Amino acid sequence: MNSHNEKLQRACLALEGLSVGDGFGEQCFTSDEVMSLRLETRQIPPPPWFFTDDTIMSISIVEVLQQYGIIQQDALAAAFAHRYAADPFRGYGGTAHRILRAIGEGVPWEQAAGEAFDGMGSMGNGGAMRAAPVGAYFAKEGVAAVVEQAKRSAAVTHAHEEGQAGAVAVALAAMYAVQHGARAESRGLLEFVLEHLTPGDTHTALRRALNIPFSRSPAVIAQMLGSGEKVISQDTVPFSLWCAARHLDSFPSALWSTVSGLGDRDTTCAIVALAVGREGIPADWVASREPLPLLN
Repeated sequence: MNSHNEKLQRACLALEGLSVGDGFGEQCFTSDEVMSLRLETRQIPPPPWFFTDDTIMSISIVEVLQQYGIIQQDALAAAFAHRYAADPFRGYGGTAHRILRAIGEGVPWEQAAGEAFDGMGSMGNGGAMRAAPVGAYFAKEGVAAVVEQAKRSAAVTHAHEEGQAGAVAVALAAMYAVQHGARAESRGLLEFVLEHLTPGDTHTALRRALNIPFSRSPAVIAQMLGSGEKVISQDTVPFSLWCAARHLDSFPSALWSTVSGLGDRDTTCAIVALAVGREGIPADWVASREPLPLLN
């Protein structure tokens, strides 16, 4: 069975993990001394864990899937702009501010996204950070559906092919996690994504990640692959998926490993959380995150 309600439940489960990862990572932007102590003791940050634009935009994706059963791009653009206008201080990047403000003022999303970076479009990691619910929703409808809908979800704000590739990679990883459940294999996740991801910079970096043993320190791997310091797909997604694959059986271990790489912590943790699912999220972590708003 693969009814709309079942697909929506999977998307909401992905949103739950994503939002907890996002909130956890956001609270890990702190002093080096505090961060070192937390990593050593694995003492979670004190609540509340406020989530960022990663979660806010993912909520809009789930709402559009709930209403349309596909990524209806005009509706998604309107939802993004509406939630942005209601609360613009959630960590949106400068380019996102400009695009979402323009959409809210009536500029077509194709124009607003296409004009970014002198007409090249954004290759940022914003499309990837919100893609897990897409992969979870379409997980049982085949690779082509996941790839198409992930691209559509990213294109509203990310016209560059690398920005869209990051979203596709994360959605494919979420698809793999849903399809395989407890049988998911670390290398299998990365191999599946690489098999279906269009060649490009994100693909090349992910291929490099596949060849790195999981016994290596995530902090060292972050220096090799990047952990979102440039806030672009190709320096965020490969490290994040490597961490997710390394800890498919443990939500806390996955996130502690990810934040040890520092970088864009809210986004890397939001991405890594895709592979775990709600059953693996400790109750005190869920309780620490600020409550999710009701879907419209």
